[in-house]
Amino acid sequence: MKNLKYIILPLMMLVVVSCQDDFIDLSPPASITDDVYYTEAEHFLTGSNRFYTNLMGWGDQGVYSDHGSDLVGYTEAGGMQDYGRGETQAPESDADYSSAYNAIRDMNLLLSRAADYDGNDIGEYVAATYFHRAYQYWSLVQKFGGVILVLEPLDVDSEELYASRNSRYEVVAQILADLDGAIAGLPNEANIASGDKGKISKEAAMALKAEVLLHEATWMKYVGTSTDGDGSASGAGSAGYNESNISTYLQDVVTLTKSIIDGGTFELWDQNSSLDNLSSNFLFNLEDGGSNPAGLDKSSNKEFIFYGKYDFIFRRAGTLVSHVYQGRVKPSRKMMDLFLCSDGLPIDQSPLFEGYAETQSEFQNRDYRMRAYFTYHQSLGQIPQTGEVLLNGVNNFGYLNSKFMSWNWGTADAYRETKTESYDMPFIRLAEVYLMYAEALYELNGKLSDGEMDASINLVKARAGLPPVTNAFLSENNLDIGEEIRRERTIELYAESATRFTDLKRWGIAEQELGATKYGAVIEGTVYENNDELYDPEAYAYPEETTETGVGLRKCLVVESSSVRNFAKHHYLFPLPTSQTSLNENLLQNPGY
Repeated sequence: MKNLKYIILPLMMLVVVSCQDDFIDLSPPASITDDVYYTEAEHFLTGSNRFYTNLMGWGDQGVYSDHGSDLVGYTEAGGMQDYGRGETQAPESDADYSSAYNAIRDMNLLLSRAADYDGNDIGEYVAATYFHRAYQYWSLVQKFGGVILVLEPLDVDSEELYASRNSRYEVVAQILADLDGAIAGLPNEANIASGDKGKISKEAAMALKAEVLLHEATWMKYVGTSTDGDGSASGAGSAGYNESNISTYLQDVVTLTKSIIDGGTFELWDQNSSLDNLSSNFLFNLEDGGSNPAGLDKSSNKEFIFYGKYDFIFRRAGTLVSHVYQGRVKPSRKMMDLFLCSDGLPIDQSPLFEGYAETQSEFQNRDYRMRAYFTYHQSLGQIPQTGEVLLNGVNNFGYLNSKFMSWNWGTADAYRETKTESYDMPFIRLAEVYLMYAEALYELNGKLSDGEMDASINLVKARAGLPPVTNAFLSENNLDIGEEIRRERTIELYAESATRFTDLKRWGIAEQELGATKYGAVIEGTVYENNDELYDPEAYAYPEETTETGVGLRKCLVVESSSVRNFAKHHYLFPLPTSQTSLNENLLQNPGY
């Protein structure tokens, strides 16, 4: 492997920088091989910039969104929909597996060359590479559990090509070590030039480390070693497991998130006063001043900490973002009923809840995010008549989604042809940091003080038009702060980074939640009941069922029955591609496949 062709692929920059030249093809001459490349600081800059191409993009929406989870009522065959039903089988190939290792190979080469480089002007590029390698291994761990750790450039006869899998705990230890290397060498967000926004900052590395730590601490606490294993009888799948790491990891989450919060660099994008309380809609389709009625552009957004950078001129989404999100993440009954009323109480406890009789009734006196996510905002200041969407087929059930849907989508059919949408893609933002801080404190102590709530969950609630929670309020209304933190994560991060799947698994409740029937609109006692113009029950595969709603037991439309949803414990991990297990007899399959 002397002539490493992956070195000379186009090194297209994926961050918006100060001039157009930075977006052009940055390929080194074709004669360059690994023997002579990475000899100058500019090589390390170009090489590390290339790794941004390996971050998830808008074309990966099926993985990025909550498509197929219990929160989404839309159903179809394939992909994450099949996964949510427990229908996953071992594939012959998996791009998530092969692409990650291709990227890691490039990163290992840069890090190897950096060790031999004579100079001190590449520290930031090396730190960024550590971040990107951690990101790739973290993606692998979340999907497959333990995988083979490769930390050096490989040759065709390298032993690592035929190695056994490392345990998830060993891989996570390496991820954390890489993130420590990134944190040590990356600049603070405040020191990144305006033209380079989107590049990885120290705070982004801290936020990703906090995410890893929280995920793994709660996985160990609620799932334990029950999903470990590489198919061997030796128990190697649990190597490195240490229960004491649970509290250590959680305390580290508190420290990291508190540091980001106290740094003051980031702030929630709260433009409710100028956007009719719809900040939680327009934040996710923010482009230039024409992307919203307040004329705000991306420079107003200081909430995104780790994100994919897009630009109308240099890097468009290249896919039908609005189209996909409008239809494929329509909410289920469960999602709609999670939103609190404006008094801070659940709908089954609040006197403000107006029920379901008319299609707009349930939107009244609710969390701002409900209207922001699930009504269309071509005209502000009103709640659209969602019942105009007829219940005439299995994929129509009374709701639509408008999170990540362009403000101009309804009138700009050109989007379907040009695929020009170019809003930034958030991976971790400040709202999630607040919620990670709150959750880690709860998992450590079983409670939060009023001051800790005010410094975290209450800030997220305030943007949603909800009153702050206190311990007295929780006690008076028989509410649990742990459940309220989970509610906030579910609502705030809806359709972002497949958060729902990862949360359900790390909380150890995926079988329960993903195995239940998915409901749509309430039929009994509503405008749909006995209304042939709005609702045709014969168009659905399942008859109505009675289930608990905000006003008690009511007949609801069934989008998908529990009889076809069979998510099991072994589905917490995906199967390895059979092409890889066939090539390497030591690479054993995940249990259950």
